[in-house]
Amino acid sequence: MTARHASPERLILPLERLSNSEEETMSLGELLGASLGPGSVVALFGELGAGKTRFIQGVCRALGVVRFVASPSFVLINEYQGRVPVYHFDFYRIRREEELAELGLEEYFYGEGVCLIEWAERALRLLPPERIDVTIAICGVDEPNRRRITIARHSE
Repeated sequence: MTARHASPERLILPLERLSNSEEETMSLGELLGASLGPGSVVALFGELGAGKTRFIQGVCRALGVVRFVASPSFVLINEYQGRVPVYHFDFYRIRREEELAELGLEEYFYGEGVCLIEWAERALRLLPPERIDVTIAICGVDEPNRRRITIARHSE
């Protein structure tokens, strides 16, 4: 089974940018979101508070989601309707990949929607080999609002 992934047309990947605010982080997410389509999988990496949910809010804005986008920490997945279905996963509470076995992830990853995965490192072996990886790093204590955001294509 292979996933159908839209290749970003407005972005040249890999891309690395500095963000100085939540709005800048959301805007970069929006730029990526404008290039996504059915079958796209975006894996997000970054420590707690780095801005993964803000980035996803921008992606969802570009995909036409009008509902408020919040992290699904307690339910693992939120589903949103935009120009395509959007599946927002949050694996923060997952301790072992086996906990995800019964979710039917392949149906999401290889389906008609866009999958956005926070804390993707907790399920690396389960992720599609072709996806977009987004890493958000807090730059330091001297610059508490500054983030280094890297967007890259991942394929095996």
